[in-house]
Amino acid sequence: MSFNNIIIFGDSYSTFPGVVPKDFHVYYTGQRTSEPDLKSAEELWWHLLMTQTNSRVLQNNSFSGSTICNMGREGDCSETSSFIARLNKLANDGFFKENDVNTVFVLGATNDSWINVPVGEVQFDNFKKEDLFNVLPGICYFFKRVKEEMPNAELVVIINTGLKPEVTEGMKEAARYYGGKIVELHDIEKIAGHPTAKGMVQIKDQILEQLGDRA
Repeated sequence: MSFNNIIIFGDSYSTFPGVVPKDFHVYYTGQRTSEPDLKSAEELWWHLLMTQTNSRVLQNNSFSGSTICNMGREGDCSETSSFIARLNKLANDGFFKENDVNTVFVLGATNDSWINVPVGEVQFDNFKKEDLFNVLPGICYFFKRVKEEMPNAELVVIINTGLKPEVTEGMKEAARYYGGKIVELHDIEKIAGHPTAKGMVQIKDQILEQLGDRA
């Protein structure tokens, strides 16, 4: 079985020049001589997954350094790089009306955890603007918007290693609430907090294993 009509929302782990929208920041470049850089986009976890499962990606909406919530490294990112902002821009541009998305992969919250954004608490309604500058409310709101814009799509939430425990647990609770499938990563080879080429293969393998080996 393959994953059809996929959109990926991610951060540095999913980026490479030429495979993300123009002007999005990338981490992997193929130009550094040492790991964790990759030789090509074909070594990214999602490219490996798509190749093995013969699946189709509609868009890789990944932005290096980005947070899910609206508080980023340089402050308010509610109109620029946050996962929420990027999803809202796609909605405003008519992407979800023009494309029938079947699967949504989300691999994020790493930067939310790393830069010490206020964690907040899991919540599922009565969102205020200020709530979305906290990690867990931001994650919950993002999943809510995913289901609003793509109600029939399968949501796959990939949870990175090394997150704050409260972020991991809150993200799992939110994913379950919104009917998402959870892939909890473990023992990924990394350098400077980023997967090596081997680590990318491990991510792909763990996704297949935890989703029931749909290859």
